[in-house]
Order: sequence, then structure tokens, then C-alpha cells
Amino acid sequence: MIHKTRVVPDEGGLTPGYEQLEIDADLLGGALVPVASGMARDEGRSAIRINNRYAALHVARLQPGQSVELPEAPFLHLFVPRGTVDLEGAGHLAEGDAVRFTATGGQRVTATVPAEILVWEMHATLAA
Repeated sequence: MIHKTRVVPDEGGLTPGYEQLEIDADLLGGALVPVASGMARDEGRSAIRINNRYAALHVARLQPGQSVELPEAPFLHLFVPRGTVDLEGAGHLAEGDAVRFTATGGQRVTATVPAEILVWEMHATLAA
């Protein structure tokens, strides 16, 4: 079964835009780095601005044994594009695995081999 996470603008009639951002140096620290966000708390941080004030995309590159804590949010979507990780309370996730959470957060994700994770943090649902 395929699940898609779709983040739409929180207002209509916007002109599409394009931004590019170099984040390699930020990712070397092994923390969750906001790479795209419309949330006020991420203004001024190195994140591409998206037109949804309720959503943010985070990325982390982890070495074996490194871990990050997932943000607390009404909706989270965790995807493992590279490597393998252990998700606290759920177990082992391999490359290509994804987990959707509702009304949760705070779990630790720990790399078992060099890994990368993507985390969508969403604080509201919007109809397309």
C-alpha cells in the first residue's frame, strides 16, 4: 500500500516559486535540520520557506549510534531513504520504510548504520 504525504499551501491563488538551499554543513552535526518550513519558529533559520504555516520538513544524516528526537506534533511522517534505524517503541526500520504518527512525538530514532531520515511535521490538516 502506498501512502502519500501532501502538504498544500494554506491559502489559494499563490504563484509557484523556486528556492535552493545548501545544507550539507548543517547535516554533518547529526541533528534534525529544518529544510523547508512555513512555521513562524523557523523564520531566519536556514530553511526554504513554504506557504503552509502548519508544516515543516526536517532531515537528519546519522552515523551508527547517533540519534535524534522526533518533534511533538499532531501529525508526523517519518521516511528512511537511506540506511537503517531503530525507532523507539516500534523497532527496526530499513531503507524505504515509513511510519505515520498521530498526536505523538518525542520518540528517539537511532541509526544502526549510516542513515538519513526525513520527517514531515504537521500541525493541521488541510483539504486539497
